[in-house]
Amino acid sequence: MMQDSNIQDPGVYIIITRPILPYTTIAEKCVENNISMMQLREKHLPDRELLKIARDLRAVTRSTNTRLVINDRPDIARLCNADFLHLGQDDLTPEDARKIVGDIKIGLSTHSLDQARKALEQKPDYIGFGPVYPTNAKANPDPPVGTKHLSEVLKLANVPVIAIGGIFPENLDEVLETGARNIAMVRHFMQTKNFEGRIKELQKRLQSAF
Repeated sequence: MMQDSNIQDPGVYIIITRPILPYTTIAEKCVENNISMMQLREKHLPDRELLKIARDLRAVTRSTNTRLVINDRPDIARLCNADFLHLGQDDLTPEDARKIVGDIKIGLSTHSLDQARKALEQKPDYIGFGPVYPTNAKANPDPPVGTKHLSEVLKLANVPVIAIGGIFPENLDEVLETGARNIAMVRHFMQTKNFEGRIKELQKRLQSAF
């Protein structure tokens, strides 16, 4: 599915939102386990606290293989010198965000085939697609896209596609059967103290699938 992209499939894509473990502990475990992309998604925090956390994560991940992604906020991404900015459908356009972040790479969230097609026309570095299944990880979740549409997006995308939304170990095989190589499992990773163990489990399942 990936062609002509300047980033490789991240595999396990970590999204940090309301974690049980400390932020820096999560970052340290990501670095130790060679997680290539780790996103900070905390919409409820005041700006100063969000920036402090972002800088703490940057301090842990700097000069490692773990790239820091900031969700929604081009200002925070630039101030902490993040590697990526991730934009949703209601955020600034990539064109406008680029005026703030410069050459920081940009990923886009998409929630339908039409959104995915339009996003890919903007030449992002990767896209997220979901929720694949019903989810309550967001306050106002989008309708599930299902594995059929995920499979279609994987065929038309020339950049990495992150499958996200309602994915757990029990339905992971259905997702992998679409050819998805990049998986985000928000609650599965954030609502556990066994963060590292669950990372290793998912890495093994991805390796055995491909």
